[in-house]
Amino acid sequence: MKRTIPLLITFLGGIVLILSYFVPHTQGWGEVVTIWFNIIAAIAFVLGGGNLVMIHLKKISDRSVGWGYSAVTLFAFFITLAVGLFKVGVAPAVLAPDARFAGDYLSVNSPFEWIYEYALKPLTATMFAMLAFYIASAAFRAFRAKNVEATLLLVTAFIILLGRTAAGYAMTNFIENDPNNPLAFFRIENLTTFIMNVFNTAGNRAIMIGIALGVASTSLKVILGVDRSYLGSGQE
Repeated sequence: MKRTIPLLITFLGGIVLILSYFVPHTQGWGEVVTIWFNIIAAIAFVLGGGNLVMIHLKKISDRSVGWGYSAVTLFAFFITLAVGLFKVGVAPAVLAPDARFAGDYLSVNSPFEWIYEYALKPLTATMFAMLAFYIASAAFRAFRAKNVEATLLLVTAFIILLGRTAAGYAMTNFIENDPNNPLAFFRIENLTTFIMNVFNTAGNRAIMIGIALGVASTSLKVILGVDRSYLGSGQE
């Protein structure tokens, strides 16, 4: 029963959402299911936070390698949670100035907004800046003309990179950029635009179609009970 009931709830919820999308009279049902989903998601956030605390507390207790980072993580987690949950320093709402928790937690100059602007965003920018070196290293290994496909990838990437630099513009600047000039197509910026608008767009559409088909097939497997991985590894 402990596995049958979740399967039944998943099946009914999925069917209702599908019907609410195609049948106008059932849109209200879909809104109710969406509210239920938001409630469950909120509970999942609580469980995720508890799991985060337990994992890092264990690392600190065992003095595992990198336990100092776990301490910093927990410190930042609890500070951010307290500031956001209790709306510390939040300006009161205009419509309810006397209500303690009615203000927007992301209001300008609030402590939560300060944490987001001056702590989270710089850390995110730093992480992506470091990833650039790994991307460059991976690109160097990938862009090797071992076969025809790799050669095409190398040439295309080289054109795109040149088209994003001033040096690339200077290389083909001698070609007149006139719509009536048949050679204008070979200007580096025009080649870059053509590749991005034609080949890149076609590839993106193919990938998105594949993702959509994968999402649809996976959703049907979950709704019909074929895929039960979300229930865990326990036996019926």
